Amino acid sequence: MSKTAFLFPGQGSQYAGMGRSLNSRFPAVRRVFEQVDQAIGFPLSKLCFEGPEQDLKLTHNTQPALLAVSAAAAQVLMEKGIQPDYVAGHSLGEYSALVAAGCLDLSEALRLVRKRGAYMQDAVPVGVGAMAALLKLPEGALDAILEQAAQGDVVSAANFNSPDQVVIAGHATAVARAVELAKAAGARRAVLLPVSAPFHCSLMKPAQERLRADLDAAGFCDLRVPLVNNWQAREVLTGAEAREGLYQQVPNPVLWTGTVRYLISRGVDRFIEVGPGTVLLGLLRGIDPAVKGFKFGESEDWEKVNEAFG
Repeated sequence: MSKTAFLFPGQGSQYAGMGRSLNSRFPAVRRVFEQVDQAIGFPLSKLCFEGPEQDLKLTHNTQPALLAVSAAAAQVLMEKGIQPDYVAGHSLGEYSALVAAGCLDLSEALRLVRKRGAYMQDAVPVGVGAMAALLKLPEGALDAILEQAAQGDVVSAANFNSPDQVVIAGHATAVARAVELAKAAGARRAVLLPVSAPFHCSLMKPAQERLRADLDAAGFCDLRVPLVNNWQAREVLTGAEAREGLYQQVPNPVLWTGTVRYLISRGVDRFIEVGPGTVLLGLLRGIDPAVKGFKFGESEDWEKVNEAFG
């Protein structure tokens, strides 16, 4: 019997106009955005639907905006009778996954991610940190590259996205050295990413500590649907485990390859990327091209999803 996982995208999937077509077609989306705007205290829906792009890229806006669109899309799917057997989210997307699993109230999650975004941005001055993607790095080369590039600075793996893609993060000088070393080692590509902070490395520890009090004050329920978390790529069912996972993911790498492989090992053979973009579908193909992937982030996606799951 087929099993389905909802996958929720993280930062980098945002674009001006996201959510607009869903909002015009589905009443559930309009209800979610009304709640979002009220919880945030300004028209976040307008920023999602219209931009401007530069405001949407600000981390403290990006994170709640992505959560809002993903939560709205998930609400449509579930109201239409498409229910996940598992959920997972890439970095920020873990908050969207926990909302879909009934662990976190949407308004609570929005407040958390807005603070998370601000704390992450404050942790490292702009320009001091950087991230880079290393594509098709020869097997076994990563550790030596990171060690050689560090020279007293921080540089470490931030996202294990697929067997062919690792993202690194740390001090900008060390990340730049690692990019050159990766090219010399035979990586197909090694490119700096247009991000505002070095996420998922030890430079994020100040953000992690600030977030602790907010997580402790938030209400986490036990999950209706199991989550496979970023921090350990393992199944989570209790609110306490979910809270700890959100705390630990801030300075630790996203184990996305392990997450998807775990889901497949549990019998998941159909994945829906719920929210803006197709980043996770691309990674899914790199991890296991045999499984089926769908997306639901625009109005026109509904027909394909309905045909496959209806």
